[in-house]
Amino acid sequence: MKVFTPGDMAMATPSRNKYEGVMVAAAYARKLNELPKEGGKEWMKKYTTRSLEDLVAGEIEYEIVDKRAE
Repeated sequence: MKVFTPGDMAMATPSRNKYEGVMVAAAYARKLNELPKEGGKEWMKKYTTRSLEDLVAGEIEYEIVDKRAE
């Protein structure tokens, strides 16, 4: 089992904020859960594990939107 440290999460975000990394990974895992299930190697992992791996690898592009400004 791969362990992701708070330092891994912090280094994966432009702001170097571990909490931001966790929030992005959680939102990405929810999006993965909504996708249709296809038989494949990548779907054998849990969504949270896959989202953390993708975040640390730099494969997730995201933008922080301030909802208070709307």
